[in-house]
Amino acid sequence: MDDIDPGFQKAIFAQDYSPATKIDGVLQIPVKQFVAEEGDFSEIMKFSEEGELQSVPGFKIAQINRTHLFPSSIKAWHVHFEQSEIWYIPPIQHLLVGLWDLRKDSPTCGKTMRIPLGQGVSQLLFIPNGVAHGSRNTSPSSIELFYFVNRQFNKDNPDEKRLHWDALGEKFWIPERD
Repeated sequence: MDDIDPGFQKAIFAQDYSPATKIDGVLQIPVKQFVAEEGDFSEIMKFSEEGELQSVPGFKIAQINRTHLFPSSIKAWHVHFEQSEIWYIPPIQHLLVGLWDLRKDSPTCGKTMRIPLGQGVSQLLFIPNGVAHGSRNTSPSSIELFYFVNRQFNKDNPDEKRLHWDALGEKFWIPERD
């Protein structure tokens, strides 16, 4: 630091390389992507003969949903008490996902995670019930989010509750930069 102009010394910092916080039960599942000269191919999900997702034993799909997210939109916070979900976006897109563990008996109760989906990586994101979730489309284009749930939606008794989008503060949804 002795060689650095004193006016800049206070602005210099070391990046934090410690492991990111993980919420108990959340799974990031790689999806194999086969790239060829004419394009690519992905096997997004495989199921057992009993209809369970091989990468998440016990998870059976009851409904498949799609949502269209406009550029810079924030869709948060949602929490389910019975339903778990798996999210997928095509790897060519980008989505910032926020997770917040609200389960009182969880070893990670109160912890949050921010996970970028897409950005050239093909993966599934398993979100267990009791973990609040939301997203921000940080890209300049609209995106398509597909989510697979293990409970059908019942409009007469919806298993969906909400928290305000800024319950953790507006800053939570701003992408971190160096």
